[in-house]
Amino acid sequence: QVQLVESGGGLVQAGGSLRLSCAASGRTFSSYYMGWFRQAPGKEREFVARISASGGNTDYADFVKGRFTISRDNAKNTVYLQMNSLKPEDTGVYFCSTVAMYGGTWSPSLYRGQGTQVTVSS
Repeated sequence: QVQLVESGGGLVQAGGSLRLSCAASGRTFSSYYMGWFRQAPGKEREFVARISASGGNTDYADFVKGRFTISRDNAKNTVYLQMNSLKPEDTGVYFCSTVAMYGGTWSPSLYRGQGTQVTVSS
């Protein structure tokens, strides 16, 4: 069993930065691929980024490449999302989860957190 709790969201002006954290409980955290997703009101969930179990391999949605960085510290059971050059369209609830590939798309799998709100003002 893995429980995930996100933090670090908030209100920021366009062009600003935030770092999201996802703290995991459970001894098997380091064996899971992890990812970040977001959902804006009235919109479908979007894949943002994912990282391999060891942290050596990452993948990003095109709309965040060059601006966001996913990382993890398995010793601290935490995965991070550094978000730079934020845009108003980045506004949404961001949540972390274990991930798996379904039909060629990274999707949440066994465990997910409740999410943290990110609001970017123009």
